[in-house]
Amino acid sequence: MRLTAYLDSDLPTMGVVIGDQVSPLTTVRAFYEDVPGWLAEAAQTEDGTHPMSDLVPAIPVPETAKVVCVALNYPMHAEETKSELPKVPNLFARWWATLVADGTPIPVPDAEPGLDWEVELAVVIGSAMCSVRAGEAMSGILGYTVFNDVSARTHQQATSQWANGKNADQSGPIASTVVTADELDPSDLRLWTQVNGEMMQDGRTSEMAIKIPELIEYATRTITLRPGDVIATGTPAGVGFRRDPQVLMHPGDVVEVGVEGIATVRNPIADASYRR
Repeated sequence: MRLTAYLDSDLPTMGVVIGDQVSPLTTVRAFYEDVPGWLAEAAQTEDGTHPMSDLVPAIPVPETAKVVCVALNYPMHAEETKSELPKVPNLFARWWATLVADGTPIPVPDAEPGLDWEVELAVVIGSAMCSVRAGEAMSGILGYTVFNDVSARTHQQATSQWANGKNADQSGPIASTVVTADELDPSDLRLWTQVNGEMMQDGRTSEMAIKIPELIEYATRTITLRPGDVIATGTPAGVGFRRDPQVLMHPGDVVEVGVEGIATVRNPIADASYRR
């Protein structure tokens, strides 16, 4: 099934998509407190009550969510950045506070010459997982969504720690849609980025060096993944800062990322005055 998050009187709400309509389930927070129960409720829902086109998209995971990102997980991306492909997953963290929905402006900080794009397939966790084996990992996944790991490269490259460059204000666009794991095979999906209508990235999830079950196994050796947590699985080749000449996003640009079978996320780039 397809789930979507939207604002209902400014309250993030989860609904089930039925055709071009949405039927409300509960708040995003309450949904992740009882994922099996609300999925059962969604499965019995036959009619939508709100036109999808009328809804304001919201972030589909709760404020408690951990956002675990995987660096250099596509061989051609590692090659373009002149980096070695990691032997184990190279994980870093994003803060929930950086996440924004479709349509939200992404501001370029004054201290950055521009921003870079990174389309990613994102895994949304549906049940708690601690020290799981790869063979068991897929059973703990709620579904999949689309993430754009927008990066402030000047600050990312200034030190060996990436927190500042990967957590710029409003720099984490995420789709409001979550397609449940029983409806989507994530092993070979097309994913892409366009900036001002020009194709910048065009890859397939089959190119991942370390696959989703192994990513989850490695992460849960030390981190308990809980319902609503997100794993952003890495980006294919085609980022801007390694082009010759370098290409970055500036105020007035528009970036759109998509993953086959899930959704697209489109955000305008704004100046620093949009930081909130």
